[in-house]
Amino acid sequence: MWHQQTLTLGEKSRGFHLVTDEIVSQIPALAQLQTGLLHLLLQHTSASLTLNENCDPTVRSDMENHFMRHVPEEAPYQHDYEGRDDMPAHIKSSLLGVSLLLPVQRGKLMLGTWQGIWLGEHRIHGGARRIVATLQGEST
Repeated sequence: MWHQQTLTLGEKSRGFHLVTDEIVSQIPALAQLQTGLLHLLLQHTSASLTLNENCDPTVRSDMENHFMRHVPEEAPYQHDYEGRDDMPAHIKSSLLGVSLLLPVQRGKLMLGTWQGIWLGEHRIHGGARRIVATLQGEST
């Protein structure tokens, strides 16, 4: 079985957001997969996808604070056509990445107990974000 679709995540404020349920709810074909893989590709250069803590929201705020300190907006970047948050957003996106490859079993993601999918929104006003979701594997 192969299935591919484009998902849209609603606009988020700058920071890290737990989006596992928002993503899974948009992929009904996931329930048909017995064993396989879900590949997610975020189609943007100023946001990121990562897998991390799904329970304590302070982990997400600590992560945002870390990136704001280590990739500051006030640095003398050459690329600033879209505002002072644009180049730092590109750097953060490259550091964290824009894709995930996740195992699927019996129609569910095989994430660890404390793992969830995060969207790193690195722009002040990033807007809605698109993700190409590709499923492959054995159907039920």
